Amino acid sequence: MARPWLHLCICLQIPGFYATLLLTQTPGHILSQTSNKTEIPCELKTEHAGVYWYRWSQLRQHFEFLLFSSPMGRATYGPNVRQDKFSVHEARSQSSYSLHISHLHPSDSGIYYCSVSQSSQLLLGRGTQLTVVDALPPKTTQTPVSKKPLPRTTKRKAASREGPCSPLVWIPLAAGVLLLLLSLVPTAYRLHRLRRRLWLRIHRQ
Repeated sequence: MARPWLHLCICLQIPGFYATLLLTQTPGHILSQTSNKTEIPCELKTEHAGVYWYRWSQLRQHFEFLLFSSPMGRATYGPNVRQDKFSVHEARSQSSYSLHISHLHPSDSGIYYCSVSQSSQLLLGRGTQLTVVDALPPKTTQTPVSKKPLPRTTKRKAASREGPCSPLVWIPLAAGVLLLLLSLVPTAYRLHRLRRRLWLRIHRQ
C-alpha cells in the first residue's frame, strides 16, 4: 500500500535516479488514439514488495500516484483514479507488470513511471511518454528509390585512333606535298631564266 514518505521521495526524484539494473521500462514513447486502450510494460529484474505506477502530466504540471500492485495481485488506487480505467496485469513467468489503460482521452497524455521500493528508496524506471490524439497521422509509404544504371564507358576502338594526326594519314599527305614542290622546281628555274633574259634586253636597249 502506498505510504506518504514514498510520495515525498518520488517528488524529490523528478527526473531523479533511474534503476536500470532493477527494472526495465519500454518503449520510450507510445502514440494512441482517443477511446482506444494501451499497455505500458514494466519488467522487474529483482524481488520486490510491489509495483507503483505514477504519471507526470505536462498539461497540469502535476505528479500523480495512480496505483500500487502487491505481489498478491491486490491493487491500491490513488485519489480520484478510476479503477475501471487503470489496472496492472502480472506475468510471473516474465516478471512483467504492465499498466493497462482503457478509454483513452487526450488528458491521459503524460509520462508514466514504473517504480519499486528498494532499501527505503523509490526507484523509477526511465518513463514512457504516452500521447493520446483524436486521429492518428496517416502512414507514409516511402517509394523505393530506383537505381538508374550508370552509363557504360566504352573503350574506343583502334580504328578511332586513326584520326587526322595518325601516321597513316599525314605520311601520304607529306609525300604528296614533297612531290608537288619538287615538280615546281624546274618551272621556277625557267621563270627565273626568262626574267633574267628580259632584264638583259631592257638594259641593252
